[in-house]
Amino acid sequence: MLDNHFYHETIKRSVSVFGTLFNNLTIKRDGGKLMKVPLAYGPRSKWIAKLQQTNFSTTRTAISLPRMGFELTSIEYDASRKLTKKTQLRKPDTTNPQKMQQQYAPAPYNLGFSLSILVKNTDDGLQIIEQILPYFQPEYNVTITPVTGFNYKQDVSVILGSIAIDDQYEGDFTERRVLVYQLDFTMKMKFFGPTADQAIIREVNLDFHE
Repeated sequence: MLDNHFYHETIKRSVSVFGTLFNNLTIKRDGGKLMKVPLAYGPRSKWIAKLQQTNFSTTRTAISLPRMGFELTSIEYDASRKLTKKTQLRKPDTTNPQKMQQQYAPAPYNLGFSLSILVKNTDDGLQIIEQILPYFQPEYNVTITPVTGFNYKQDVSVILGSIAIDDQYEGDFTERRVLVYQLDFTMKMKFFGPTADQAIIREVNLDFHE
């Protein structure tokens, strides 16, 4: 069964789509100047560790805040969206007009994502949060092409599950204060199997009797 190599870049595509949702957020500072918030893939512990390990006696600059980071945290099967195994997708083979290409029903999985927002003051965090929340009630839908070459379009729901606030400041003047807003999301994706060739039915013989 597992002897046919295929790769639709489903997880890679999902990470890219999720990051695209948040890569143009800005905050407004005093004087009306807009500042774009950097976004990168990686766990929040990585950024916090870098902030806390900065030695100001040997360096002039540190990691600038605010910034955002996101990561894929889980992959779980979603039985509630399962389709019958006989469901098929078909399209003409562009290289051979005598054949069709087909795929069976995809497997539904939920991908968990975590978005971390790191700021040094409360107002920056509130500006970012308020630009996100109105679009998730609690879901936001995007349309993607899951399999290259197929005209099939898939509507993907990105659901906001929870928001947590964590103040990393412990009162030591040698440490920088970091406010962390963590937003947990669920992306409802489908994983497609390999494509297969199928001959076209060109003639039908029908016998019937009165």
